[in-house]
Amino acid sequence: MPKLIIGCGYVGHRLARFWAKKGEKVFVTSRSQLRANAFEEQGFGTCVFDVTNTEQVTLPEVESIVFAVGFDRSADKSLEDVYVNGLRNVLNITPSTARKFIYLSSTGVYGQTDGEWIDEESPCKPNRPGGKACLEAERLLQLHPTIRSRTIVLRLAGIYGPERLPHVAKLRSSEPLQVAADSYLNLIHVDDVVQVIVAADQHVNSPTMLCVSDGQPVIRRDFYLHLTELLGVPAPTFEPPPLRSNQAARAQGNKRIRNERLMSNLQIKLRFPSYREGLAAFSQNL
Repeated sequence: MPKLIIGCGYVGHRLARFWAKKGEKVFVTSRSQLRANAFEEQGFGTCVFDVTNTEQVTLPEVESIVFAVGFDRSADKSLEDVYVNGLRNVLNITPSTARKFIYLSSTGVYGQTDGEWIDEESPCKPNRPGGKACLEAERLLQLHPTIRSRTIVLRLAGIYGPERLPHVAKLRSSEPLQVAADSYLNLIHVDDVVQVIVAADQHVNSPTMLCVSDGQPVIRRDFYLHLTELLGVPAPTFEPPPLRSNQAARAQGNKRIRNERLMSNLQIKLRFPSYREGLAAFSQNL
């Protein structure tokens, strides 16, 4: 039976292409008819709707659903509208044929600040709105009377890859970065995210929740220094983020994400076991 990807953005589009190459029938969703037309030209089935309004929406009969909805800051919607109420709306119309419901969450549900190692058993202390919304969505899934037994929650670390690297423009122009330079950055390459989703979908007895990172946290200062070396620009400089800003809230978090359960349960080998391999793979196109 087909697969359905709710939200066909940076991760979802790559996942759709991967499954299609393997001969799977894939449906994707979009809020835009124009984008849906483009997806149809690529051979995907499409469903045009916004997760915040699913009235009169009928989803196709599929065996797997991946909820990969991102937050569009330009839309007039709140994080709770999209991540929590949007998920609730989708659950209300989920076909009974779906044997797997894979929810892409975030390691932002952990707000620890002292650099400690974090795993699936660590307490959740989100300090930013996005992490709080993801945790609320996870709880919604855990309480659902029918979907909870078919759900896998993947808590993703920072996703990077081609056309998605933080602060490249500022590094090129030698602008100071408003980040906590001596805190940890947890990463996962987008191609490995796709690999994890595919493995979780195939795995018969996968855990209900996994932390998804490369398991090689790096101090931000070291990451950006390495990135400037690849860019061939001066070494980065840093300054404290403005008080009460989104950057300041992000800077409060300082943790290291373990991936032992991910690796042992799904039996995968990451294509990019650290940021060094990941950046090297597309360094010519930075």
